[in-house]
Amino acid sequence: MAEDNDLRAIPFDLTETDRDNLAGGDEDFHPHNWEDLKHIIAANNLSILKRKPSDLRRYITWTSQMKATFGSITSFVCSQRLFWRPLPSSSPEGGPLFACSSQIPYASASDYKILPNDWPYGISPDISHLVVWSKVRIPDQKPEGYLTPESTALVQDFVQRTFIDRLVSAQLAPDDVLWFRNWTGLQSVRGLEHIHVLVRDAPKDLLDEWIRG
Repeated sequence: MAEDNDLRAIPFDLTETDRDNLAGGDEDFHPHNWEDLKHIIAANNLSILKRKPSDLRRYITWTSQMKATFGSITSFVCSQRLFWRPLPSSSPEGGPLFACSSQIPYASASDYKILPNDWPYGISPDISHLVVWSKVRIPDQKPEGYLTPESTALVQDFVQRTFIDRLVSAQLAPDDVLWFRNWTGLQSVRGLEHIHVLVRDAPKDLLDEWIRG
């Protein structure tokens, strides 16, 4: 069980679900299954997504260590996972800016990268959790950071052609893909554009293909 002193040292905002998880143990944890995730995402009730308590504690520790070493999680992801160099005009307040091949999100493969989520939510083992990082910002509604209808359609089109159509071509179920984008208050890597993609029963060779790009 997490102590109050530990909670004050947590390096990102916790949801009520996180706090409830930290108050319990792994033995009481039930991972999200596919139907659960479908309902959560359809209702945009993303704040109830949760990690296993022991994973959440490790994530808190890791985040503190990375911030101490790299200054921020954004800096760690840029330098150690994406190998993208922000432009000198970037600022801590506005987040990193990059030289892009296109100003339209997902229009150029050189402007985004698909990686496995290093710290996935607590999901059943048949589900793979990927993150699509983008150099190009997706227009959203300030200050909450909700996607606009136009941005939602843009992301859906990208997910369709990149993930769903590829499943169909491999003779796999086209409805085994879900996606979401956390609004600003739920993001632990703020200022660096990314969406989450969940794929059920994806074969390893297909996952490798997406990650290699």
